Amino acid sequence: MLCCVANVRRAGAVVRASLRLSLAAAVLGATAAATIVPAQAFELFGMKLFGGKDEEADVADPVRYTVSLDLSRTDDSLHGKLKNASTLVADEDRPVSGSLGILAKARNERELLVAALYEEARYDGTVEVTIDGRSIDELEPDAQFDTSRPVPITVTVDAGERFTLGDVVVSGDVGGVQPEEFGLVTGGDASSTAILRAENQILRALKQEGRPLAAVAEREVIADHATKTLDVMMAFASGPIAPFGDTTVEGTEAVDAEFTAYMADIERGKTYSPEDIEDARERLLALGVFDSVTVKERDKLDPDGSIPVDVQVSERKFRFFGVGATLSSTDGAGIEGYWGHRNLFGRAEKLRLEGSISRIGETGDYKDLDYKAALLFEKPGRVGPASKFTYDIKLVSEHPDAYDRLSFSTGAGISYEITKQQTLSGQLRLEYTDLTDVFFPLGRKYLLVSTPIEYVYDTRDNKLNPKKGWRALAFVEPTIDAYSGATFVKLRGEGSVYRAIDGNGRIVAAGRVAAGSIVGAGLDDIPADRRFYSGGGGSVRGYAYQAIGPRIFSNGEWVPTGGRSYAEASAELRVQVTESFGVVPFIDAGTVSEDQFPDFSDVRVGAGVGVRYITPFGPLRVDAAVPLNRRPGDASFGIYAGIGQAF
Repeated sequence: MLCCVANVRRAGAVVRASLRLSLAAAVLGATAAATIVPAQAFELFGMKLFGGKDEEADVADPVRYTVSLDLSRTDDSLHGKLKNASTLVADEDRPVSGSLGILAKARNERELLVAALYEEARYDGTVEVTIDGRSIDELEPDAQFDTSRPVPITVTVDAGERFTLGDVVVSGDVGGVQPEEFGLVTGGDASSTAILRAENQILRALKQEGRPLAAVAEREVIADHATKTLDVMMAFASGPIAPFGDTTVEGTEAVDAEFTAYMADIERGKTYSPEDIEDARERLLALGVFDSVTVKERDKLDPDGSIPVDVQVSERKFRFFGVGATLSSTDGAGIEGYWGHRNLFGRAEKLRLEGSISRIGETGDYKDLDYKAALLFEKPGRVGPASKFTYDIKLVSEHPDAYDRLSFSTGAGISYEITKQQTLSGQLRLEYTDLTDVFFPLGRKYLLVSTPIEYVYDTRDNKLNPKKGWRALAFVEPTIDAYSGATFVKLRGEGSVYRAIDGNGRIVAAGRVAAGSIVGAGLDDIPADRRFYSGGGGSVRGYAYQAIGPRIFSNGEWVPTGGRSYAEASAELRVQVTESFGVVPFIDAGTVSEDQFPDFSDVRVGAGVGVRYITPFGPLRVDAAVPLNRRPGDASFGIYAGIGQAF
């Protein structure tokens, strides 16, 4: 019996070295997959925008190959993973450099496929690679091949059986850490990813206790091929609990280094926390002046027992400009342009000038187009690292169906990030407006002073294309008209929720509800642009902007008056068909009432389907919808285009 155990241990020692290499290879393989590589070409909607040159021109002694990947001795469930891990398959159309390049790529292929097997707990799997009929294990380091034709490479994978965890030992100064809490349990998942994930989670738990130097002192992994089990031993060195020390910043040139450390907001003397390190990085990236940010504690304590923190940044270009366009079958087309500076005075102050023209095609007279211009200024960190000061000047001339409006407004305010999910903002605004509507056909002037306040709670995993989480908004805006003395308060609330139906987030159910009320004044005392309207690409699709709600028949057409309350609801099923394409069936409903609270006597419903083209900067959206209970004067359908999901 002892002899058998000794033999198993000796055999395990051989396997152990291989496992260590392959566990590392699994990490390296995952890292390589996430690494951004230079783009060789780029196509959008079938049009090649750059690239496409002869790749052989960039390779010395170019040699091509053919590859045969034999997966007949693997489970069908592994085929996709192994094919994705194969760089020989992925790069078959790309030449390599000489016979040495062929041999190096073949050896790398085996490492990657073994790592992929280990990620599925297949520790007795084998990967055999032959080049031109010869095994790579038998080839000399300087082997030469006949490169007068593509060199044939054959890769044969035998997955073997799936292992489970055997004995699990976690030692060292780990306090009350129990391996079972992290999935390390006899008979459990023995994949390399599960082991490495548990190891990282234990390290994380130790660091959350304030131990910045916590590390893995030793890891031993032994595969028993007779029992198909994997024994795991991990030893941790937790290190002392330590406070934060000094923060050092490197890489800044035009951005003030002292300001960068201030915005990192790592408080000296506070007990170390990995969350504070992560929050500092996110806060610095959010400034918009850095291309990359690394925030990391050092690997040893200062003499006073504190842990210093290093911040490494690289600055991005500060000036920017751009143009954009919108299109709607009911509201016409629009164009916009902007110019900005991200670091105006050296402390991430942002200045943006923007202008837009809309309703193009909706009207034939340029005077009836909508024009908007704005100057926007933002200064972060004004009353603490979590704050932003904002100031704006806006000029608007617009002519929707409900009114004609010429206004000049300015406002200053503060927004504060209470937590990573909660933001509170407030402004003081002054607006001069000249309005013409059905109640005042000769026009009426207003001088409005308001204090809009907004609270947002946002747990979405992605702002432009969420797959889980929810968002809630509460808005209140007390307003007084200095000319008439009329006062009113505008209240609005909105909530949306997102949930993936399948396991990989390719099918997402999304819902939104919104409601609002204006109290304190009659409908005709409320400026027409402050009343509630519904309809359009951002609310109830299938209807034109402002088409839903009270209206008056005037001069041969229906003219919306707006209301003092509204309610809306939307539901979508976002189905990602391919990596870059999705379809979205949806239904929207909305109502607007002259009363202070919605009476739901006139609810309008629209339904349709949209397509999404997924890009790195968010999905491109095109929606087509029809009104299900349209009134006289309503369009028979609507088409809307934009960037990002509808909500």
